[in-house]
Amino acid sequence: MTETPNPHIIDADTLTGEMRPIRRAVLALGSNLGERLATLQGAVNAIADTPDVWVTGISPVYETEPVDAPAGSEPFLNAVVLIDTTLAANRLLDRAQAIEDAFDRERTDVRNAPRTLDVDLIVVGDRRSHEDHLQLPHPRAAERAFVLKPWFDLEPDASIPDFGPIADLLATVGVDGLTLREDLTLELE
Repeated sequence: MTETPNPHIIDADTLTGEMRPIRRAVLALGSNLGERLATLQGAVNAIADTPDVWVTGISPVYETEPVDAPAGSEPFLNAVVLIDTTLAANRLLDRAQAIEDAFDRERTDVRNAPRTLDVDLIVVGDRRSHEDHLQLPHPRAAERAFVLKPWFDLEPDASIPDFGPIADLLATVGVDGLTLREDLTLELE
């Protein structure tokens, strides 16, 4: 079982002595190619195995119709993972992309192309970034029911910085195209 750290404690890096705050982060997972559930479970395991990351919640699994995807794209399985971490946002992004690569994610110029795995950083504490490679909070999360609904299931009172409470955002977006898959679960192994 993963121990949840006290959010008021600041972790000191054992090599440098650098003080790093513990931040709550939200990661959205999606897969619409291959063994979708096995891939999402592998991603959860890889996230949990990441040094300086503590998984604190895993949402139910939803099956969703592709959004803004090429014609003929298969449905996605989606979930949200809550973590506490002392990793900097850039390092967390590097880890997310490494996990995608481990599951044969192919990056193309086709927007929202089918993929074996997508690991998106939605929020990392109250960090804001407008860099090309890292945008926080995720710029389209507030419009995506497949992010908002699983997150709402875990933290109904959560908010996205600069966008507002996820409950209000979800009420605006609605849940059309989302199907709760009670027969599928993700867990810490």
